[in-house]
Amino acid sequence: MAGVDRTKGGGGTAPGAPAEPDDGGAGGVSGVNLGALRSHNTALVLDLLRTAGPEGISRLELAERTGLTPQAVSKITARLREEGLAAEAGRRASTGGKPRTVLRLVPEAGHAVGVHLDRDELTVVLCDLTGAVVARRTAALDLGAGADTVVERAVGEVTAIAGDDGPPGAVLGVGVALPGPLDHRRGVLHRVTGFPEWNGFPLRDVLARRLSLPVVVDKDTNAAALGLAVEGAAGNFASFAYLHFGAGLGGGLVIGGAVHRGARTGAGEFGHQVVQLDGPPCECGNRGCVEALCLAAVARGDLAEAARVLGTAAGNLAALLDVDLVLLGGRTIAAAPGTFVRGVTAVLEERAGRAGEDAVPVRVASGAGQGVAEGAAQLLLAPLFGRAEG
Repeated sequence: MAGVDRTKGGGGTAPGAPAEPDDGGAGGVSGVNLGALRSHNTALVLDLLRTAGPEGISRLELAERTGLTPQAVSKITARLREEGLAAEAGRRASTGGKPRTVLRLVPEAGHAVGVHLDRDELTVVLCDLTGAVVARRTAALDLGAGADTVVERAVGEVTAIAGDDGPPGAVLGVGVALPGPLDHRRGVLHRVTGFPEWNGFPLRDVLARRLSLPVVVDKDTNAAALGLAVEGAAGNFASFAYLHFGAGLGGGLVIGGAVHRGARTGAGEFGHQVVQLDGPPCECGNRGCVEALCLAAVARGDLAEAARVLGTAAGNLAALLDVDLVLLGGRTIAAAPGTFVRGVTAVLEERAGRAGEDAVPVRVASGAGQGVAEGAAQLLLAPLFGRAEG
């Protein structure tokens, strides 16, 4: 994505917006949120520094790849160096003139905490700016023990991993992922399947007050999908569905490279699509939900049947959204990855064959069963780099 150049003498201007100077420039600003444009351009530069790794990237390369002028890049990188987010990584031979100084991201300059509140387990990770995990804590959890008990456990684990003896760089905030449905924008839980006592609980605001840190709350499947999108797990595919099968079953959608949450942030309630009208009751109140059928099959040891049902539901999703790829993850998948990939693939190939189409490929997601907490940390990190947030 090209940068929006606001440097005096530079080129680009946002469509329909008047030109005005960038950082340090003089003149009035009309009709444009200049701070947002600066943040956008900074995010572009930060993301290139991140992807360049320890070897770094030169200012000239940054200008070429962002579409910003060299002057704009110099101002942005100078500010990043002052803030400790970027540092020199040496010099690179030039084709003419003096060697170019290359810059790198300083991973330890900032950290984010990711929290996964699963139905029966609590995982907390501390990640640096690259998303690398520098510390991890795991403990048993009963999500049905009540909000006060769960919040107390979460606060204790976050404080332990990022408290007074935590990392040298700033803690940017805490991302929390847990089963939905929920309101991502307000951080308020809805009627979590099987745990009605959480309905209406303002988890984000409660944790923010207790921790004195920014908090973002999202569904576990959205967090995992965000983490996969940021790390490039889908390869060249811009749209994919991530199906997470652990203690429950849910889905996260990435459309056009960004997490799709929907108008009410409720998209991706994959486990509660009805596939059998007279099927067994589900804790959500419906009958014949995919989650209920899959969990029942697993309980009786019939993983092949669970995979077939999962494939049927995945086929519905693929037909509805025409996604490029289906990724599978979660503890239940990780226990028998081959069985689930074969079962889901067989259903999708059969349906595609009848329609004369190519089947949607199916893969096990990288780090299956372990990526939700890391994805929760990306709820804080990804926006810094302009990545995968919708």
